[in-house]
Amino acid sequence: MYQKRSYGRMLLVSVLVGCLEVALAIVVVLLYVRTQPPPDTPVDHAALVAGMLSFGVIVGVIAFLLSLVFVLPAVALADLLARRIGGREAWWLVPLMVAALVAPPILAFAAYNRVEVRPVLAFWAVATAALSVGGLAARPRHPGLVRQVALWGTAVVAGTGLLGALGLTLGLLPAYEPPAIGPATMAGTWADHTSGTLVFTSDGRVTASGVGEHAPDDHPSGPSRRCSGSGTWSYEPGRDVWTQEVRVRVPGCSWSAWSVGGTDQEPRIYRHVGGPDSGKLYQLRKAADGS
Repeated sequence: MYQKRSYGRMLLVSVLVGCLEVALAIVVVLLYVRTQPPPDTPVDHAALVAGMLSFGVIVGVIAFLLSLVFVLPAVALADLLARRIGGREAWWLVPLMVAALVAPPILAFAAYNRVEVRPVLAFWAVATAALSVGGLAARPRHPGLVRQVALWGTAVVAGTGLLGALGLTLGLLPAYEPPAIGPATMAGTWADHTSGTLVFTSDGRVTASGVGEHAPDDHPSGPSRRCSGSGTWSYEPGRDVWTQEVRVRVPGCSWSAWSVGGTDQEPRIYRHVGGPDSGKLYQLRKAADGS
């Protein structure tokens, strides 16, 4: 028996799909972050949670507006066109209608801001795909559609997170590890964000110029003392890449061992500010030319 389409249910499903797509994107981003070096500044988890709550409200409002302006009209136009050309529903008309509806505002924005063609086409394709998923998911007419979409969508988001975590644990995904640098990599200039430098030479000598000193009881947001002078250095490989250290001995400077971080392309040495639990790092990056 033919059942009339409920556009209210379609709107709810489309908004739900939009929110689930954003949740899936967040999970993917969090997994990607696990493959990158840690930031210099610790994450404020309380602020992050508060921001996520506010972000969730904004996402819901945007998903509602996009569904109302693009998804519902696209499905209605697809139904109308299908009746015109043969009387049978054609799912593939929904992406075509979505693409046609989102093209004018995207092209107008791109023309006004003089955006290059390639990023415009990429954004148009991504927007079409994202909105088409909502339209295709909302097309079925049975009453239990909202529950099914919620269950399957949540399962996809949770499954992606679990599979990603499992992949990181088993080494199937490249979880972040600091580079194994060795003494040869150390030779050259290493600089902080305020032009303080350590210059290492291959014969074990080092020259410090305005490099920060941080005691274990320093506050992470407090100012750092600066130290300069000449001395010696040595590299200790440790048990693995996580325990390798660079020891710098300069008279008048109270540095202990420096840990190794960064990547193979941009190695870093760092010390914790305010103790290991603070999460804040004081880092020196090797100069690009290695000198």
